[in-house]
Amino acid sequence: MNESALLIESLRLMVIGMGIVYAFLLLLVGVLRLMSTLILRLAPEETPALATAQPQSPSAAPDDLIAVIAAAVARYRRHH
Repeated sequence: MNESALLIESLRLMVIGMGIVYAFLLLLVGVLRLMSTLILRLAPEETPALATAQPQSPSAAPDDLIAVIAAAVARYRRHH
């Protein structure tokens, strides 16, 4: 084979390979869209949760949490 025939054959192979990859990606996008549509149809609708508890202020920390944090800091300072 001469160089021009080899170049043409390599270009043909490249186009075929790129076409196969493009077709696979299109198939993948189609399958993902189909799955998304099916999941949205079959999934039950979410009901909003009722807020029954009063939110606490961020500054109010339980005593247990403060004790645990203090113990962790003390242990860290002992070892480092």
